Parts: sequence; structure tokens; C-alpha cells
Amino acid sequence: MKILILCTGNSCRSQMARGFLQSFDKRNEVLSAGTFPTSKINPRAVIVMREAGIDISHNTPENVSIYLNTEWDYVITVCDDANESCPFFSGKVKHRLHIGFEDPSNATGSEEFIMLEFRRIRDEIRSAFYKFYNDFLI
Repeated sequence: MKILILCTGNSCRSQMARGFLQSFDKRNEVLSAGTFPTSKINPRAVIVMREAGIDISHNTPENVSIYLNTEWDYVITVCDDANESCPFFSGKVKHRLHIGFEDPSNATGSEEFIMLEFRRIRDEIRSAFYKFYNDFLI
């Protein structure tokens, strides 16, 4: 299966979802991109994924425009902004889904609280994408 996961910045939620889906089944080709990608992955996302046993430190944010002519089995948006501004894919997309999550990058407060938010969203992403994997990819 070829799966593209979209977010706005491609620095956090989409990278986490990509990491989990790849860990569930290495045979799937999972990529991620952003509608307005940042320059690097959020370091807190790297930390909480490492805690879960997945290394996303070598991933880089990509612009969705490079994937618009590609054929996909699934294009999945993980944030409301990307869902609303999802571009038209001239390549064939078999299924388009939205599995949305809050952005932990917007958390404010102590470092401890912010990290708790990143872990909470990480765990929500793992659970939702494991369900997606079991329901649609097995």
C-alpha cells in the first residue's frame, strides 16, 4: 500500500503517524507531507517517538506539491487545516480519509506539561492508526 499522511507543517502529527504506520508493517510505503511545511521536525516529537521505540529523527518535512502527481492507496489528513486545504491530486487517490488530532506544538505552560501533551497526542495517534491499520490494511 502507498499511503500519504498530510498535516500543515509536517513537523509533528503527520511524522508520528508515518512512524507508527511504518512500524506496524514495513511492506507499506508511508510518506508524509505538509501544506505549509516547516524547516525541521519538532524536536519534542522526535523525543516522544523515541520513547515509543520509533526513530523519526532523520525524516524531513516535505511539501505536498511534490506528491500531487503520484498514485496513492490512501491520502490521510491528520489536522483540520490540512483537511480543509487539501490540494487536488492529479494522480489517482483510491481513498481519502481524515483522522484529526490536536496540535501539541500549540501547548503552552511548563516543559513538563508540554511534554505530557506531546505524549498524549502520540498515544492517540498510535491508537487511531493501529485501528486504521487493522481495519483497512490487514
